[in-house]
Amino acid sequence: MGLAVTGPLRREVARLLPARPFAVGFWDGSELPATDDGNGAGAAPTFTVRSPRAIAHALRAPGQLGLGRAYVSGELAVDDIDAVMRLLDTWQPPPIDGRDRVRLLLAAIAAAGLTRPPRPPASELVPRGTRHSRERDARAVRHHYDVSNDFFRLFLGPTLTYSCGVWARSGAQTLEEAQEAKLELVCAKLGLRAGERVLDVGCGWGAFALHAAAKHDVHVTGITLSPAQASLARARVEAAGLTEQVDIRLADYRELETEPFDAIASIGMVEHVGDVQIDAYAARLAELLKPGGRLLNHGITRQRHSDPDAGDFSERYVFPDAEPLHLSRVLLALERAGFVTQHVEGFGADYAETLRHWAERLDEHLEEATRLAGEERIRVWRLYLRAARNGFLSGFTGIYQVRAALPGGPAPAEAPGGPALVRS
Repeated sequence: MGLAVTGPLRREVARLLPARPFAVGFWDGSELPATDDGNGAGAAPTFTVRSPRAIAHALRAPGQLGLGRAYVSGELAVDDIDAVMRLLDTWQPPPIDGRDRVRLLLAAIAAAGLTRPPRPPASELVPRGTRHSRERDARAVRHHYDVSNDFFRLFLGPTLTYSCGVWARSGAQTLEEAQEAKLELVCAKLGLRAGERVLDVGCGWGAFALHAAAKHDVHVTGITLSPAQASLARARVEAAGLTEQVDIRLADYRELETEPFDAIASIGMVEHVGDVQIDAYAARLAELLKPGGRLLNHGITRQRHSDPDAGDFSERYVFPDAEPLHLSRVLLALERAGFVTQHVEGFGADYAETLRHWAERLDEHLEEATRLAGEERIRVWRLYLRAARNGFLSGFTGIYQVRAALPGGPAPAEAPGGPALVRS
């Protein structure tokens, strides 16, 4: 890339950001040092701009998406992702007026040099079609989950439970114990009884279905949109000798025929439904239950109504079309569908702890994970797991279990942990 010069860009950044809790290194060996350590939070991170293509990505798609593309492609590197998370929490950049923006843009153009706009990384997905249609939802799910079953096993562990464990209330010391406690808590809240028929919406690799069938002698139908998940879940069911009790289907919840289920577990599914479909989703679950049937809805929520959406990076690289709703919106949809909410419990701190374990395990198996998923995906996942944890710690996101039931059944038993309607 000819005529690329970093001097003007370094000078503009230094002028506009005189207090910088981060350092920036460039491909030509020049560096813009940090001016402080990030308010005492730890060593200031270093961003390394490895080539003019990183600047070109930022120019082609200004903002989060361009920086994300530069990072995923490897043209922009960071030496400490955890320090970057702390930086995002503690540092507020000063405002930049229009004239200074123009000067910064011209300096960035000089740094990029003469080059064609770089292509987006191969791991980027641009969702097409009607949002939350069956076809688009299936494509989005495959993008996230059909990386490699072995890749997920590296950090999820042998249970392959891709949702938060329960730590504080269970006294769990390991990830496996926390996940076992969560699965049992769902069963207890649903009040499962031997012989009942249970629907597992978004069954993943079958962790809940296996647990409920083996521990509570129920019949479970699990559905997923991921062929890779369905294949491994069926293999796990067969290995456990539970083929007579567990049926894993590659299906959308909208495709199910009306079946008289006694209970439904929806674990980590509702955040993929979206505002335009949440009422139809709740209504469909109600149709699939017997009178008095029970529902346990476990899902990530947005906490504050003033916060923006997650942004383009997550939309293109992590969870296309994921749309965590506010808890109030989920409860409204359930009420409109005829459900009576009986118990609500928050697990934000538990998910933050779970994500800490996942991030550490992924780093412990980084070489194997890179072999299985590729360098681009690994960059995405190392950032995503930490950003997700930061979301729970900062209060941007929460996660709640909502136990609800249709009228017509026996009086509800007290929820495990106490009779309170809302716990957090």
